[in-house]
Amino acid sequence: MADQTTHFGYQTVPETEKAGLVHGVFTRVASKYDIMNDLMSGGVHRLWKDAMMDWLAPRPDQKLLDVAGGTGDVAFRFLSRAPGATATVLDMTESMLIEGQKRAEAESLAQALTWVVGDAMALPFAANTFDVYTISFGIRNVTRVQEALNEAFRVLKPGGRLMVLEFSQIPNELLQKAYDLYSFNVIPPLGKLVTGDRDSYRYLVESIRKFPDQETFAGMIRQAGFQQVKYRNLTMGVAALHSGWKV
Repeated sequence: MADQTTHFGYQTVPETEKAGLVHGVFTRVASKYDIMNDLMSGGVHRLWKDAMMDWLAPRPDQKLLDVAGGTGDVAFRFLSRAPGATATVLDMTESMLIEGQKRAEAESLAQALTWVVGDAMALPFAANTFDVYTISFGIRNVTRVQEALNEAFRVLKPGGRLMVLEFSQIPNELLQKAYDLYSFNVIPPLGKLVTGDRDSYRYLVESIRKFPDQETFAGMIRQAGFQQVKYRNLTMGVAALHSGWKV
């Protein structure tokens, strides 16, 4: 039987190859990942992550699973707002986790943090383990997004909450065109300048364009079993927050 195919940016590739290609991208950019996020977004990604925490409203003693959590940005924010909480940061790219562990916050929060190399489509955790599941700018890199959402539902406790922060689609066609011009003409050359790697950042831009729009993605979350699914656009829809509950 022929391999199932998926997209890697604008390329069509066998599903069996995508994870390795994505792993290569993030291994190459790991040491400069945080600085590139600041440069690409003008620091706005920090405001988006704060907005995510505001809506999430972390509570004391909760157990967080942050998938594709890389350098720990979301886990650190969560723990700073939730006394007694713990966070497990899972990422398929070990070098991203290593960068996270080097950060000052990681040292001060070490007792509350666990770092795990793993796959969003086959989480190495028992069912009904976590109170909160977050994934930020990671779900569009997963080979089979629906499987990752199904796994999120499985590992959350009843009453648990999913929250996804991801680049999305601007509902205004003119603004979307302007954003595309910026994305394709500024971000890959910036990636080349800062990390020496244009191709990885071209993939990241293309992968944003291939990701489902807000309503389509909300439907996928419902399909995984989540209820009370809602989303909020950030910066006119450049990014969006999706929330769902395991009832």
